[in-house]
Amino acid sequence: MEIENHTLITKFLILGLSDDPELQPILFGLFLSMYLVTLLGNLLIILAVSSDSHLHKPMYFLLSNLSFIDICFISTTIPKMLVNMQSQIKDISYIECLTQVFFLNTFAGMDNFLLTLMAYDRFVAICHPLNYTVIMNPRLCALLILMLWIIMFWVSLIHVLLMNELNFSRGTEIPHFFCELAQVLKVSNSDNHVNNVFMYVMSSLLGVIPMTGILMSYSQIVSSLLRMSSTVSKYKAFSTCGSHLCVVSLFYGSGFGVYFSSSVVHSTQRRNVASLMYTVISPMLNPFIYTLRNKDVKGALGKLFNRVASSPSCINDIRNKLLLRSIRQIL
Repeated sequence: MEIENHTLITKFLILGLSDDPELQPILFGLFLSMYLVTLLGNLLIILAVSSDSHLHKPMYFLLSNLSFIDICFISTTIPKMLVNMQSQIKDISYIECLTQVFFLNTFAGMDNFLLTLMAYDRFVAICHPLNYTVIMNPRLCALLILMLWIIMFWVSLIHVLLMNELNFSRGTEIPHFFCELAQVLKVSNSDNHVNNVFMYVMSSLLGVIPMTGILMSYSQIVSSLLRMSSTVSKYKAFSTCGSHLCVVSLFYGSGFGVYFSSSVVHSTQRRNVASLMYTVISPMLNPFIYTLRNKDVKGALGKLFNRVASSPSCINDIRNKLLLRSIRQIL
């Protein structure tokens, strides 16, 4: 197979989830539905938090940011996959592949850090309730998120710049349904030692540091709950962590699934399933987890629906009043 410089490569072949033509319409309908549900669910969370003044708190500010990142995360992979399914073409351009790598790494890292900030928010709320408004002030939260965006931007950019120096064969096939960094590095024909070292170092740092923060936060929360004498107080305090624990378990569980399926099992099918969990299933389920387990979010969504439902009648009332006023002026 002829080897070409990266500057001459124009496209890769994404093998996708299945080669069966009969399965393509079914998979297209399934993933289109999941994508639309994810968009709707996360947009509703953002609208509910922004429209209800009772949710203008650090906890829900972080939640709305998580919903925004989940929308961006799933939009990086699914639209291209749907286009390929519909057109029966498995091509992805070199530039599109680099773009996918950049944004996937950025949004995955932001997801990771946001879950850590949300765990820290619960730690401060339960263990230091009197200082909560001082420690978790809106300005600090905004600065932390901005700093994380900058960190992930540069990390992802370095990944892409290093990847841009690699050579690939003409007609290179990527055994995945999107351009995952590890898979792209495996199919390169040049020395990718520097790329692999940087990838493993960054993955370790960006994985271990947030996970350590989450574990330390919850160890302090559990310690604080054990010191509480009232069972009702314990339940009320820990119930605020239930949604976050579910999301963390889903995100890290699928992340570990991707890691072990890639490094231990060497099965393309299992790796794709594990990747689906954190790129599609996790962003789709997060709004439902927070809605079903959080009374404040559920109440805000109810108010939002009532406002939307009552808006046509309000418009009609205003229109009728204006019409009556104009009639009286004529008479």
